[in-house]
Amino acid sequence: MIELLRQYWPNYLFSDGYNASGLVITLWLLVVSIVAGFLLAVPLAIARASRNRWISRPVWVYTYVFRGTPLYVQLLLCYTGLYSLHFVHANPVLGDFFRSAMNCTLLAFALNECAYATEIFAGAIRETSYGEIEAAQAYGMSKTKVYTRIILPSALRRALPSYSNEVILMLHATTLAFTATVPDILKVARDANSATYMTFQAYGIAAALYASIVFALIWGFRRLETRVLAYLKPQGH
Repeated sequence: MIELLRQYWPNYLFSDGYNASGLVITLWLLVVSIVAGFLLAVPLAIARASRNRWISRPVWVYTYVFRGTPLYVQLLLCYTGLYSLHFVHANPVLGDFFRSAMNCTLLAFALNECAYATEIFAGAIRETSYGEIEAAQAYGMSKTKVYTRIILPSALRRALPSYSNEVILMLHATTLAFTATVPDILKVARDANSATYMTFQAYGIAAALYASIVFALIWGFRRLETRVLAYLKPQGH
């Protein structure tokens, strides 16, 4: 049994010429989901914070649906639900896209991450001090410049602590990828457990890897927060 586990554990960390390791797949899922979600969330957060209900309401519906339903259900809808629709599997482009477990998983994760990030950023935008906006307007800045130079930079900095927690939660959510047969860390652990019946060792390695990634994320975000939020600390005289 121990020899079998020794054969499996490199699959957690090391890639061969044909297959990526569980660690690489997990990090790929996390990075793509976070980057795609962030890029989509910034403009949606601006729309969500708008006083125009025709602009903010559709975004509210989107975030309400994706935050109000389990990510697992969203993954199943992307992985098996959409492909069952005739216009999807009959279209060569859509059919090829939704036939891939990785594509469906990334789509579900990115849309879910975008919904949470949108609400985090929109809340930070609403909390922007009116004095900052008034000063920018008095300086002669247009509405676009006020957003790009004052509101967004300030809001994104203040949203960083909440956003860092969301990134860690997204890492935890990547464990659902194995249900779509994506070979992430948890999928490798399940395969090792099935072959060796050494449950504690198989899942213990997975737990140690996830904890290591979380530690690295926390360390990185703390360093970033110290740098970008330094202006909020009380200044000595």
